[in-house]
Amino acid sequence: MTAPAIPITGVEEADRLLESDPFALLIGMLLDQQVSMELAFRGPATLRARLGHRFAPAAIAAMDPEPFAALCREKPAIHRFPQAMATRIQDLARHLVEHYDGDAGRVWADVDSGSELATRVRALPGYGDEKAKIFVALLAKRLGVRPVGWEEVAGPFADDTPRSVADVDSPESLVRVREWKRAQKAAGRSKQD
Repeated sequence: MTAPAIPITGVEEADRLLESDPFALLIGMLLDQQVSMELAFRGPATLRARLGHRFAPAAIAAMDPEPFAALCREKPAIHRFPQAMATRIQDLARHLVEHYDGDAGRVWADVDSGSELATRVRALPGYGDEKAKIFVALLAKRLGVRPVGWEEVAGPFADDTPRSVADVDSPESLVRVREWKRAQKAAGRSKQD
């Protein structure tokens, strides 16, 4: 069996979920802030284990917010800010239902250009400019979604510098990404510098 395309969580089943379920991948990227990459991208597998067949945009969008937030807070919590992230996940799920009939893969399945892909990703709740660039690079580098012009819209995340989750293809590359981030932080720079 080949290694997962996104070996980030340290748990093969969680990594395979990111590769096979577009909604899980979008949630993982959404959670990737103020926590380790491993915890963020393990969040979708944790939610799926708790929700079972209800782990789908339409089901999550329709859930009462408080019981859903309670699932996110349950130990181990999906994020260090589980209440806020529960709201963001439900907002993401609603967006996917409203704009893509609940099919998360449609966000990138039929795009004709990198700029169209970036526009769609930026429109996702919880995805700012930098997160959108990283996600476009992740799709291109890890899953082979490479519409014409993806490099321009991904900006510095398109290059070979190990700077984000898009560059993680092994435990060793995860270490290199962490080292790069530490060096940037020490130098007082942002991810894009």
